[in-house]
Amino acid sequence: MDDINDTGLIPACVPEQDEAAKLPPSDQPELLIISGMSGAGRTRAADTLEDLDWYVVDNLPPRLLRALTGMMTPDGGVRRLAVVVDVRSREFFAEFSSILADLKESGFNYRLLFLDCSDDELVKRYDNVRRPHPLQGDGRVLDGIAAERALLDDMRKQANIIIDTSGYSVHDLARKIRALVADEAQSDVRVTVMSFGFKYGLPVDADNVVDVRFLPNPYWVSELRHLTGRDEPVANFVLEKVGGAAFVEKYTSLILDVLQGYARELKPFVTFAVGCTGGKHRSVAIAEAISERLRASGQAVRTIHRDVGRE
Repeated sequence: MDDINDTGLIPACVPEQDEAAKLPPSDQPELLIISGMSGAGRTRAADTLEDLDWYVVDNLPPRLLRALTGMMTPDGGVRRLAVVVDVRSREFFAEFSSILADLKESGFNYRLLFLDCSDDELVKRYDNVRRPHPLQGDGRVLDGIAAERALLDDMRKQANIIIDTSGYSVHDLARKIRALVADEAQSDVRVTVMSFGFKYGLPVDADNVVDVRFLPNPYWVSELRHLTGRDEPVANFVLEKVGGAAFVEKYTSLILDVLQGYARELKPFVTFAVGCTGGKHRSVAIAEAISERLRASGQAVRTIHRDVGRE
């Protein structure tokens, strides 16, 4: 059974209990084992880690955990592995404690994250999604919750990190998971700066569109017409004319403010589109200049020129 989906989490803010310290960034392989109560947010936690480029395996039978760790190496393969192990593995779940003991005895480092939630809140979430608890059988949801708590008691005691999600929205939990595994070198938002020509239509995947047709057009300068905004003479023409450099400076400052908001709202990918008439001169030069300033500010930026070469 899949974990409770986004509509089953009730927004609020309740502090987590018994929480260990933040997971330390490391160049060594990292294994994070996620478990906990059904409905407490395991799937949301796994999805968040996957968005952060972790290799995620959901609903893994415990006996396969040792084989999976063989993929992890410092120099290649899988460096950051997250595995969701819980009562959905049924009779195989009984092996989990012994598997963890074997990993610890062999010297393999791992962290165990346990997601907990109050009985009242779990009942509300199951009522919202109208699905049975995996252990309730012919009984009530509360019967399944009680049975699961008994099965998970030993695992909860072994956990390095315990998060009580009773008052968390899906966004609260995602922020918490991101904070636990955050790497200072990791960019919160991946930025694409795209140039385009209005004559070919707006980019369908753009989050923000800006029009630079107010700048003088190099197309009307015969020695520049055959060049693009990536060529230095065109870039100099666009940036040195009235308004070009000032626009880049002010718009980049605005973008940096906007990116902070996108990071808070957990939007991992953002595209800023810069348009001129044909997407060859002005938009290209401005997009390159904006990208350069964003990189200088520490942002991870990809630059795309959608319509260069379409003439």
